[in-house]
Amino acid sequence: MRNIPLFFTICLLALFACNSKSKKENDPIEFKNVNQSVAKSFSDLKTPDTFKIELTGRKPAEMVLNFTIKNAAGKEIYNTKIKGTELLGSTDPNIDLSKEKDQIIFLKTIADDFFSDDNFLEPAVMPEDKADKYTPDKALYEELKKSGLNGFKYRLGKENNIYIAWSEKEKKVKVYYNCC
Repeated sequence: MRNIPLFFTICLLALFACNSKSKKENDPIEFKNVNQSVAKSFSDLKTPDTFKIELTGRKPAEMVLNFTIKNAAGKEIYNTKIKGTELLGSTDPNIDLSKEKDQIIFLKTIADDFFSDDNFLEPAVMPEDKADKYTPDKALYEELKKSGLNGFKYRLGKENNIYIAWSEKEKKVKVYYNCC
């Protein structure tokens, strides 16, 4: 008879452990918004601009990567919002992103790598470079060759890199190359 309460207690503990394990598997992963900034010369070679990204949202369908650049005076010179679904929709088909958890990890990785040194191009265009079919604005491309201003590139998917730079002539950030 003494073993019945002990057996009952063990069964309750086992049942509780099973329930708490399945609950953890369904809980969303711990998520903190990514918020990073870095100072690099971009619109002026003498003073740094502030590049900032913020990844917001808790689920991939709601997530947005906000990317802004402010000049040394604090004026916003570039702003784009990239939906998480956009970044997920054009990924390598060999990457398994069928689970929401993997999608979130993938989007956080993109945000974490956004300001890698490889994405800052100094200068944007080398003097010997030639414009090709991926150059949407040939005049800007030639302007960048002469000015020596820096560029920045970011990825929108497996085969879509956006290259941006400051146009001194037009006083705004423009896409100067869009390629694979």
